[in-house]
Amino acid sequence: MNVIEAMNARHSIRAFLSTPVEKEKLGAVLEAAARTPSWANSQPWEVFVATGDTLVRIKNAYQQKYAGKVAATPETPRPTGWTEAAKKRQQLRPDMVRDCGDAAEQFGALNQSMFNAPAVIYVCMDKVLSHWSLYDIGAYAQSLMLAAMEQGLSTIPAITLVQYPDVLRHELEIPDNLKLTIGIAIGYADKNNKINNFVSGRSSVGETVHFCG
Repeated sequence: MNVIEAMNARHSIRAFLSTPVEKEKLGAVLEAAARTPSWANSQPWEVFVATGDTLVRIKNAYQQKYAGKVAATPETPRPTGWTEAAKKRQQLRPDMVRDCGDAAEQFGALNQSMFNAPAVIYVCMDKVLSHWSLYDIGAYAQSLMLAAMEQGLSTIPAITLVQYPDVLRHELEIPDNLKLTIGIAIGYADKNNKINNFVSGRSSVGETVHFCG
């Protein structure tokens, strides 16, 4: 699989099999992602991988917070607004119903169960760093998700995975100097779950790219 094939084939998976991900595959993905370029080669990413009993405890703690209607407190703030073009592109629900039928009704529950993923990769950066390093973190996340394709693994990045940082800090022993930026669920896609039929559309190049000269 070449890079273009991986970019075209990758999409966010919302239901995973419980099958554990082999440590060798996770290692290969993380080794590849480490080649991501960064400002002055600063490599600002600090990565914590939750699997097994640790991830079970995290999921259980999240479920208790959901049941208690505890407000989410992600450390990367949500946007305060969107452009009209962005709002138009975010109308996912009708397309999800079209592609997945009744399976679309699982969306909320799967978000709250971390998509049943057997592993979640949490990407952090030092709080002293600027938004430039957050750009590098985004590039790292894309590298990681493309490398996962090479290993036959699927992924989904989601703010819901990091919305209770107190739980993550306790279970993963994340030091205070680090900020949780994003979580990426990784594993083997449940190909029998129709919710994974949904592939969000993309704008044409003409809508977002301006050639000058």
